[in-house]
Amino acid sequence: MTEAPTSQRWPIIPTIIVAAACATMIALGVWQWGRAGEKDALLATYERNRTAESIALPMAGPMPDSAMFRRASATCLGVAAWRPIGGRSTDGRSGYRFLAECKRGAEGPGFIVDMGVSEDAQFQPQWTGGEVSGIATTEPVEGGLIATLMGTRPIPRPMIVSATPAPGLLASAPPDPSSVPNNHIAYAGQWFFFALAAAVIYVLALRRRRREGQGH
Repeated sequence: MTEAPTSQRWPIIPTIIVAAACATMIALGVWQWGRAGEKDALLATYERNRTAESIALPMAGPMPDSAMFRRASATCLGVAAWRPIGGRSTDGRSGYRFLAECKRGAEGPGFIVDMGVSEDAQFQPQWTGGEVSGIATTEPVEGGLIATLMGTRPIPRPMIVSATPAPGLLASAPPDPSSVPNNHIAYAGQWFFFALAAAVIYVLALRRRRREGQGH
């Protein structure tokens, strides 16, 4: 019995496409694996920042890693607007965190201060500005991975979670480095699994096609 030509057993163009896709997924998995180590180093920096000396809040984004989760202070020259978002107080109560958009005069765009939590989303804070101190972080912004890759996700502004809440509010739970996930190993595993699954499915499809061809 004559053996089928290689081009019939392994169609050239589909095989190249599948092989390229698998190679791309494996490369993405390797990249995510490397990112896991970088993320571990970043989280270690955040932990060291928690016990470092207090600094003046950086006023221009993006926030440097050396300032994240560090004690910081700043002067709010006035509140341009309030923004309520979901959050929790230091004693674990759920509610709405009230973020003040602080003015900086003619120096440029302002920074954000989390002035505390209320169970009432319609609460009207009376705080008008002044010296604030607390833990440095960045403001919450909308947009996920796709927005980040497309460059449409805004750069988050520096933010202080104030240790002293505004009158009528409860102090917000301070940001914690342990809340920053390191999912890169899981992402790497997913990409490796996708590559393996694509290769297995392709081989099974070829075997089925060959059996159907032999049945005629």
